[in-house]
Amino acid sequence: MLFTRSKSTLPAPEEALAGRPERPFHLSSQHLVLDAPLVTTEIPDGFEVAIFGLGCFWGAEELYWQKPGVWSTSVGYAGGYTPNPSYEEVCSGRTGHTEAVRVVFDPSVVTYAELVKRFFEVHDPTQGMRQGNDVGTQYRSAIYATTPEQEQVARDLTKEYGEELARRGLDPITTEIKLVDDADPATYYYAEDYHQQYLFKNPNGYRCHATTGVPFPA
Repeated sequence: MLFTRSKSTLPAPEEALAGRPERPFHLSSQHLVLDAPLVTTEIPDGFEVAIFGLGCFWGAEELYWQKPGVWSTSVGYAGGYTPNPSYEEVCSGRTGHTEAVRVVFDPSVVTYAELVKRFFEVHDPTQGMRQGNDVGTQYRSAIYATTPEQEQVARDLTKEYGEELARRGLDPITTEIKLVDDADPATYYYAEDYHQQYLFKNPNGYRCHATTGVPFPA
C-alpha cells in the first residue's frame, strides 16, 4: 500500500504490539465477487486453504478471486505475533505480520501447485522486505502452507523457480515458507472490511505487481 514506513527488520516476539483478544471491527458476511461467505470458518468437504503474502493485498486478492476453482478469498494479516491487529499497527512494522490473501479452493479444479506458480509469476519474490515502492516487513513474500503436502509442493516449486531466476542472472528468492495450522485463529487475522475485495469496490484503486517478468518454467 502507499502508506508505508521504511521498517525492514522484523520485531522479536517480546517487541511486538500487544494487540487484543477479539477482532475490533465488523466484517461483511458475503464475498462481494464470489458466491461464498467472506469469513470461511467452515469450508466444503474436499476444499483446501492456501495463504500467500505477495505485497499489497488488494491486488493479490483480485488476482486469486479471478482464478477458476477458487471458492472464496479474503485479505488479512499473517506470519506475525500481534493478535487481531489493525491495519495501522501492521504498517508500523511492530506486529511481525505480512499482508496476506487467504484462498479457499477446490483442488479438483485448480491445484495448489497452480496457485503457487501464479504466486511466483505475479510478484517479485527476490525483494526481501518490500515489493516495488512498498517498503516494510508487511510487504514480504510468504507462503503459509496449511498441510505438509502443500509445504512440500511450495518448497519444490520455490527451488525450481529459483533455479530459473538464477539462470537468468536474477537474485535469490527471499520467500518465507512455513507450515501453519489453519484451524488456529492465530494463523491468520482478517483485515478490516474496507480492505476486503477492495478493487471490486474501487476498480481504479492501487495495484502493485512488481514482477520479475519470468514465467514459471514449463
